[in-house]
Amino acid sequence: MTGRRPGRDALADLAMGARMAVTGGREGWIRALLTAVGVGIGVAMLLLAAAVPGALDARQARGDARDDLRLGEQVAAGPGTLLVHPVDTEFRGRPVRGRLVRPEGPAAPVPPGLTALPGPGEVVVSPALRRLLDSPAGPLFAPRLGGARVTATIADEGLAGPNELAYYQGDDRLTEERGATRLNAFGGGLPGDGLGPVLMLLVAVIFVVLLLPIAVFLGSAVRYGGERRDRRLAALRLVGADTTMVRRIAAGEAAAGALLGVAVGIGFLLAGRQLVPLVTLYNISVYASDIRPPAALLLAVVLAVPALAVLVAMLALRAVVVEPLGVTRRGTPVRRRLWWRLLLPAAGLALLLPLAGLRDRDGGVTRWLVPVGAVLLLIGTVTLLPWLTDLLVRRLRGGPVSWQLAVRRVQLDSATSARLVNGIAVAVAGTIGLQMLFAGIAGDFTTASGQDTTRAQVQVQFHDQPDLAGVLRQLGGAAGVTAATGTLTTMATVGTADGQPVQIRIGDCAALAEFAHLDGCADGDTFLVSDPNDPVVVPTGAMLVVEGGSRWRLPTAARAAESRLDPAGWSQSGVLATPAAVAGRALGPLHSTVFLKLDPAAADAVEHVRNATAAIDLTTPVSVLSSTIESPRFADIRRGLAIGAVVTLLLIATSMLVGTLEQLRERRRLLAMLVAVGTRRSTLGWSVLWQTALPVGVGLTLAVAFGLGLGAALLRMVQAPVTVAWPVVGFSVGLGAVTVLAVTGLSLPLLWRLTRADGLRTE
Repeated sequence: MTGRRPGRDALADLAMGARMAVTGGREGWIRALLTAVGVGIGVAMLLLAAAVPGALDARQARGDARDDLRLGEQVAAGPGTLLVHPVDTEFRGRPVRGRLVRPEGPAAPVPPGLTALPGPGEVVVSPALRRLLDSPAGPLFAPRLGGARVTATIADEGLAGPNELAYYQGDDRLTEERGATRLNAFGGGLPGDGLGPVLMLLVAVIFVVLLLPIAVFLGSAVRYGGERRDRRLAALRLVGADTTMVRRIAAGEAAAGALLGVAVGIGFLLAGRQLVPLVTLYNISVYASDIRPPAALLLAVVLAVPALAVLVAMLALRAVVVEPLGVTRRGTPVRRRLWWRLLLPAAGLALLLPLAGLRDRDGGVTRWLVPVGAVLLLIGTVTLLPWLTDLLVRRLRGGPVSWQLAVRRVQLDSATSARLVNGIAVAVAGTIGLQMLFAGIAGDFTTASGQDTTRAQVQVQFHDQPDLAGVLRQLGGAAGVTAATGTLTTMATVGTADGQPVQIRIGDCAALAEFAHLDGCADGDTFLVSDPNDPVVVPTGAMLVVEGGSRWRLPTAARAAESRLDPAGWSQSGVLATPAAVAGRALGPLHSTVFLKLDPAAADAVEHVRNATAAIDLTTPVSVLSSTIESPRFADIRRGLAIGAVVTLLLIATSMLVGTLEQLRERRRLLAMLVAVGTRRSTLGWSVLWQTALPVGVGLTLAVAFGLGLGAALLRMVQAPVTVAWPVVGFSVGLGAVTVLAVTGLSLPLLWRLTRADGLRTE
C-alpha cells in the first residue's frame, strides 16, 4: 500500500467502491437491486413531480388552441367563418365538451384534431367518447347526439387529455339568434386569474408536504445494506486499507448504488408514463408525451442523488468504528443529544409565526419564507423520532417473546427502525397541517348559492319554447322524475315601448307559488310581485307593451304579492299570471322555465332528464341545483392535493416494504438460528410487527403534534380561527396504522422463506 499517488489513488478507491456495489455474487446483486429499486422509486417520484407542471401546461395549451369563446368580439359573416354553439354536458359525473358547428363558407376554420368539419347529421367524437358509445352505457348517452352518425375521431392535438369526452356535431340550423358564436379562427384562450396570496400559500405548502417525504425516503434508501457494507469495510481494513481509503471506498460504493438507482428511476418514469393515459384522476388525464421533466431538473436530480448518498454514507460512518477485526457501533451507549433536534422545528416556527395576519397581495411571503419554515418544522419529526424512540424503548421491559425480540432490536439500532417510518411521519404531519388550513379557509372559497335543493334538484330553461305543456310532458315523463312544474316568461314595458321593463311569468298556481307568496290562487288570477331589492312599480290597469309589439292591459283586479326566492335562488319583481288571465292573447316570444324533482334512488335520473331535454332542443343546458358553490381554483388545488397524497402514500408504503425486506435479509441467519433453536415463526412475525409498530407509534405521535403546530401557524397567517378537525387527525393516523399492517403482511412470505434451514448457510 506504499508509493500511492493521491489523485490516482483516490480514483482507484472510488472505482473499487463502485465495483463492490455490484459484486459479491447473488447476495451482492440482491443488495444492489434493493438499493436501486428504493432509490429508483424516489427518483421517479421526484421526476414525476417535476413533470406535472409541464404536463398541465401542455394540457392547457391544447385547450387554448381549440378555444372558441369570442366575448364581445364581432366577426362579419363570410366564406371563412364558422358558427359554433357550446353544448357542454355531463355523463355520470364526467364532463362532456360538445360543440355544434355550421360552416358559412368553404374556407371555414377547422378545429384542431379534425381534418374536416362534420356535416348535418354527422358527429366527430373523441376516442374516449367512442368507447363510451360502444359500451353498455352508450345507449344512455347517445340521445344527446340527436341521432347523428359518428364519422371520425378527434386526434390527440384536439383534446385536453386522452380520456376526455368531447365531440363536434354538424347542425345546419345554427344562427346567431339561437345563441351561436361566429368566428374565423380557433385558438387564443382567456387570460387566467392569479391565485392570490392564500392560494399561493396553499400551493407552496402542498409542494413541501408532497415532496419532503420523497426526499426523506431517498435519504433512507441510500443506506440499504449498511450493516453488510460496514463488515466489508472491516475486511478491507484487515488487508491493509487505512481510514481514508475506507471512506473513499464507502463513498464510491454509495455513489455507484445511487447512480444505478437514478438509472432505474428514469426507467421507472419512462415505463410508468406509458400507463399515464390509462389513468384519470378527478377528470384530469394527460398524454404520455406530456410527462417530460425539465432537462435542468433532470440533471440536478442525477447529480444531487449520488451526492446525497455520499453524504449519508459519510455521516453513517461517524457512528461506527471500522477496525481490521470488525465493526464497533457507538450508537447504543451514547445518549442522543436533544438540543440540536429542537433547533430545526423552532427555527421553522420562528419563520412562520411573524407572518401571522400578514396578507401580501403579490404572494411574496410565500416564495421562500413559508416553504422553508414548513420544511424546518416538518423535519422536526425526522430529527426527534430517533431520540424519542430511543427514550421510549430504553424503559421497556418484559412482555411476550415476540415483544422482547422487537424491543431488543430497536434498542440496538433505533435509528434504522426510525428511518423506515420517517417518511410516513412527515407525510401525516403535513397532511394534518394542510387539512387544518383547508378547513379554515374553505369558507372563503365556498359560498352558499341560495338554491333550495329540497324544492327542486334540476332547472331547465328553454329559449323561445312556448309549448309548456309539451315540455312538462316530456321532462316529467323522464325516468326518475317525480314532479315537474314550469312557467312561461316574456319581457314587456309599462305604458310605451320605452317604458319601465317588467317580466311577465305565466303558469298554474302551483308553479307561480315557487316565485311569490300567494294568498290564495285560482286560474284567472293575476299578481303584481314586488321585491325590495328589485322594485318594479306596475299599477293595476296599466298597459303593457310586450316583446314583438303586442299589448296587454293588466286586470284591475290584480293583487299584490311578496316575492319569494325560487328553487334556483333568484328573486324578481314583475307580473305573475295564470293561464286563464292571458288566454287568447299573443304575448310575443315565450321562454320555458322548468323545475324538476328527482327520485334520490334513481341513480341515472339526471341523465334521463338530459336526454329528454336534448330531444326538445340540443342547445338547452340542464342545470343541477346545489346548495353551495365552490371556487374552481380552490377545487383544482384540493384535487391536486388528493392526487399527490395518493401517490405519496403509495411511495411511503413501498419504501417501508423495501426497507423491511432489506432488514429481514440482513438478519436472515439470525432469524434462521432462532427458528432452529425452537422459536415459532408466528413469534417472529409478531416481532416484525412490533418492531415496525413501535417507531410508527412514536412517529405518528410526533406527526400529530407537529401537524397541529403547522396547521395553527398557517391558519394564523391567513387570519382564520384555529380549529382542529379531529376526524381528519384520526383518519390520517389510522391510515398510517393501516400502512404498517399492510407492510408487515406483505413481508411475511419472505420471513417464512428466510427462516428455513438453508438460511443457516453462509459463503
